[in-house]
Order: sequence, then structure tokens, then C-alpha cells
Amino acid sequence: MIVYAMYTLVPLIWLLVNSTKTQGGLFSSFGLWFGDDFAFWDNLVQTLTYKDGIFLRWLGNTLLYVVLGAGGATLLATLAGYGLAKYRFPGRPAVFAIVLGAVAVPGTALAVPTFLLFSQLGLTNTPWSVIIPSLISPFGLYLVWVYAADSVPTELLEAARMDGAGEFRTFFTISIRLLTPGIVTVLLFTVVATWNNYFLPLIMLSDPQWYPLTVGLNQWAAQAQGAGSQPIYNLVIMGSLLTIIPIVIAFLLLQRFWQSGLSAGSVKQ
Repeated sequence: MIVYAMYTLVPLIWLLVNSTKTQGGLFSSFGLWFGDDFAFWDNLVQTLTYKDGIFLRWLGNTLLYVVLGAGGATLLATLAGYGLAKYRFPGRPAVFAIVLGAVAVPGTALAVPTFLLFSQLGLTNTPWSVIIPSLISPFGLYLVWVYAADSVPTELLEAARMDGAGEFRTFFTISIRLLTPGIVTVLLFTVVATWNNYFLPLIMLSDPQWYPLTVGLNQWAAQAQGAGSQPIYNLVIMGSLLTIIPIVIAFLLLQRFWQSGLSAGSVKQ
């Protein structure tokens, strides 16, 4: 546990420490300790104002992709997973096999076919080329499927139907409350996956105005390494620090739901 904690925390400590250094201080001081000049606020202002505030534009794009992409993926996974868990219909085993197969397929293997498809539809270099593929989460669907099968008693649904409740009312008033830990768990996974998504926006987008933070910061890093370009490593480090803060906050706020979702079904009454 100590080795794992060090492996996890040392990069974060390095990022936090070096975000306080100037461009010159990054190369003239020890990486895991502060430099002579405290330039945290200067780096923050420069990051937010560099090239007319393009970082804020990238932040807004990332939030757009997360809200629509991750939010939509969670909604679709919840509806589909619940339906597959609580309803019997022809072809259900085949759907189960397809979902498991989709979980095993890496996203990079589908990148080129997805690009060709969206290119023919004329959607490349638009936000939809990132949002629409993000709406599908086979792992989230499978997770809700397994969770709903154990956490939503069939007898409770039958009692609601006998009392005259329709399927939609049963789902939104009864089932969704029991599914909350599982839904939040899927939401965390999809938010993190969409927030950190790099390869899909890289091949889909060519206009920097639509870049998410991952692609934008990589462009800054490439610019810093280019011949004849002014190094901006201090801005890349500060931007990376600002990028991880929302994910850390989201995880801390939703952690209790996530933990309860993972432990559901471990104790029988």
C-alpha cells in the first residue's frame, strides 16, 4: 500500500510543486521541492489569459463533452441495463454476448472506422464527433445490468404494477432510487473517461477552438518543444494542475455513493 500510495502521490506532488516555479526555475531547481521564486499566481494568470484565454475555451469544451457525453452515456446505460435486467424478451442472450464483446474491444481499435463514418456524415471537426461516440458505454451498461439484477427486487416491481403504476412511473419513483449507487458509479467512470479522452478528439478535431483540455495541453507541450518556439512548460504544468482539480472534486463528492455501489449485494439480510 505504501508503494502504491507513493506511485500515485509523487506525480501529484511534483505537479503541485512545479506549478509554483517560473520557466527558468523548472530547470534550475530540484523537481520535488520549491524554487527560489514563488510564481504560482503569475502562472495561473498567464495560463488563463494565454492566446486570448484559449485555455478557458478548452475548459468549456471539455465541460460540454462531459455533460452531454458522459451524462447521456449514464442515462442510456441506466435505461438499457435496467431493461435487460428486469425484462425478458427474445434475443436477450445475444444482446448479453454483444455487450460483453463490446466491453472487450479497445476504443482505439474503433477510432479509424468511427472517423471514416463521421467523415462521410460531415460531422468531423464538430462537437458531435466527440459527443456521439461518448454516448455509448458498454461497460456502464453491463455494470447497471448486474447491479439492477440484484438491487431491484422483482417482487417490488410486481407490487407496484398491481397497485396500478405504469412501467415509467415504477422506474422513476421506485427503481431509480434503488439504482442510485450504481448510477453514480457509472457516472464517475464515464465522466473520468470523457474528461481524459485524448485519442478520439485528436483524430476528430482539427480546429483548436473545439479542442478539449487533453488535446489542447498536448499542443502546448508540442509547441514548447518545437524549434524556434518560446517554451511554455510552466503554463503546461499549471494547465495540467487545473485540469485534474475538477475530477478530484467530483470523485470526493461522489465517493460515498461509489463505495456503497461497489459493496451492494455483499451482505444478505
